[in-house]
Amino acid sequence: MFDGIYQGLSTAFLPINLLLVFIGCFAGTFIGMLPGLGPVSAIALMIPITYSFDPASGMILMAGVYYGAVFGGSTSAILINAPGVSGAVATAFDGYPLAQNGQAGKALALAAYASFSGGTIGAIFLFLLVPILAKISLAFQSADYFALMLFGLTAVSAFAGKGQVLKAILMTLLGLMLATVGEDPSGIQRFTFGIPDLYDGISFLLLSMATFAIAEALIVVLKNDDSDLNSDAATKNTIGSLKLSKQEVKNIAPAVGRSSILGFFIGVLPGAGATIASFLAYGMERNFASIKEKLLFGKGSLRGLAAPETANNAASTGSFVPLLTLGIPGSATTAVMLAALLSYGVQPGPRLYVDYPEVFWSVIISMYLGNIILLVMNLPLIPYISKLLDIPRQFLTPIILFLSLIGVYLVSFNTVDLIMMVAFGVIAVVIRILNYPLAPLLLGFILGGMLEDNLRRALLISDGSIDFLWQRPITITILTITLITLVSPYILSILKKKHVADDN
Repeated sequence: MFDGIYQGLSTAFLPINLLLVFIGCFAGTFIGMLPGLGPVSAIALMIPITYSFDPASGMILMAGVYYGAVFGGSTSAILINAPGVSGAVATAFDGYPLAQNGQAGKALALAAYASFSGGTIGAIFLFLLVPILAKISLAFQSADYFALMLFGLTAVSAFAGKGQVLKAILMTLLGLMLATVGEDPSGIQRFTFGIPDLYDGISFLLLSMATFAIAEALIVVLKNDDSDLNSDAATKNTIGSLKLSKQEVKNIAPAVGRSSILGFFIGVLPGAGATIASFLAYGMERNFASIKEKLLFGKGSLRGLAAPETANNAASTGSFVPLLTLGIPGSATTAVMLAALLSYGVQPGPRLYVDYPEVFWSVIISMYLGNIILLVMNLPLIPYISKLLDIPRQFLTPIILFLSLIGVYLVSFNTVDLIMMVAFGVIAVVIRILNYPLAPLLLGFILGGMLEDNLRRALLISDGSIDFLWQRPITITILTITLITLVSPYILSILKKKHVADDN
């Protein structure tokens, strides 16, 4: 093992590989800022370029593009409410309000620090615990994934304001309903109304861009008020300070630690991914927050920004565990990287770090180097990136609409998706006017597909019986945590009322 680590260090610190890490991080950061052009598209474009490299160098370049894109996806989410990648959707919940409040610099700096922390902690876990984590990943079965998705749905309370729990639940149900559109696992068409373009279902990118970027732009146009995206008063202080006070760091540090651990272990599970990790981290932090802090979530909470941004980077690192040790892609991006590995003649799996230690360990080591490069590279660019907010509203709104539409079109090259996107955008505007939260809709949509697929498999394995809910220790543990999460707020509320009554 130590010989392999030494080979990995030697390979990662070769001048050509250090240059490739920098190029990958730089290209990935700017690709991640563009809505629609996420890491999947970027890595797919890189594959022909990497054919001339050896496997270690090619994987180092693609890994740099991957976490560079995840890192950069938060920029457009914070500045214009248009998440560059799906893992940055939860970042927009508090990042965009911070930018609107004249704290764009602090929001971008915090996103950089949180991303670096999540990636670093993830890389350390990956370095130390790879063999153990591979066994944990294999231990999860359909029943456990179903329980995990149920636990994810408990985060809906994190997106509900005071007195809005019922509204949040209704929006979650709508998201679950939208997730059923298209072919079911047995090949039967559902809710497609004979439209071939719906056979593959609704794209998450389409839905997220419609509910955030398109809806935000349309609301600004309807209000005809410069204060939402730009105003003379706001542009005088669009960037603000990049510094975090000692008290802010003290408040954020526990959230970063918790979200790193949660994000990494969610990333280790095949199919879970950075998007689910970021939503779960956001919900977890809001549940941990005090009553006073909860009121800030969705309005510019630093913890609300740090948690998802930490988790999505940690999850991106964790997704390499099933890829490298089991040959199982943990996300769409790592699926493309798996194809690249196979094209090199390298078979990922349990023997990868024995047969190709220079590939295995150099990729892991380059992740930490990449996180350092991303932090050093992006912090000086924040004042210049923030200048995007100085663009007059009458120009910025069409730019947001153009980037959103072209981003979705470049993924599918389907004009029907553009029509659907505009329709969802208009519906989202109505929903926002009625004061319904949109985040639960996305949460339900994300978890809906995995929830159904794993429930089907679990029922198939147990011959239609629901015994699978209590047959496995992992399933019981997750369901118990879910139940505690659901009932604890009500128990605490009752105890608090009783305490107040006793005092009186």
